[in-house]
Amino acid sequence: MFGQDHSSEIHHYRKVARASRDTAVAPERLWREIAGIGGTHGWYYHNWIWSLRGTLDRLVGGVGMRGRRDPVNIEPGDFIDFMRVVRVEPQRRLVLCPEMRMPGLGALHFALSPLDSGLTRVTVTGSFKPAGILGHLYWNALLPIHVALFSGLARAIVHRATAQG
Repeated sequence: MFGQDHSSEIHHYRKVARASRDTAVAPERLWREIAGIGGTHGWYYHNWIWSLRGTLDRLVGGVGMRGRRDPVNIEPGDFIDFMRVVRVEPQRRLVLCPEMRMPGLGALHFALSPLDSGLTRVTVTGSFKPAGILGHLYWNALLPIHVALFSGLARAIVHRATAQG
């Protein structure tokens, strides 16, 4: 159950938390921030929570915070801290699957979508397929944290891309 690639099952995950932000920032700049997340760059929003989760994972025998193979470039199969890169579509989508210990299977999606208005929508989505009652308890206990993290993360990606001008 832990550390396996379940990306083909992601659309079947029953639990989803999502946050979006619309912006006039060019998709290339937004993608640069998404592709650079984790490792020495951190997770852009409440990095201490991500670090704490990595530390807790290491304490229970998980992979913990491993950093990145490359600070800028990403390819399927790479790891970003406690996540595995399973899909990369430059300037469109990044899908990560957690390899940390948890009672179920998860995925973290970053998506860039062009809007008719000329803006780009940045969407951060966490998906989870609970394993038993512990999985449901885990999801429900962490849902408010995930909603806040994903909202802050979408906002931080836009802010960082704007600041990079």
